Amino acid sequence: MSTVTSKGQVTIPKRVRERLGLHPGDKVSFELDAEGYVRLVNAEAPLPPARSRFAKVRGTLKTGMSTDEIMKLLRPED
Repeated sequence: MSTVTSKGQVTIPKRVRERLGLHPGDKVSFELDAEGYVRLVNAEAPLPPARSRFAKVRGTLKTGMSTDEIMKLLRPED
């Protein structure tokens, strides 16, 4: 728990600073969602790559066939 000072300042707990990788002088961003919750975000940290809904299963199909065999099935001969 933190207390807001008369200047609107709060101390970010050490555990949160470590989790976000915050250091003195870093910029942070406050994001307010529709339900009224606030997210504290390290504004200088790179964004994680967007994850496709298919990313978890990409490259996991095991057919027992070679790529050439699969291509023959997919592409009819002329």
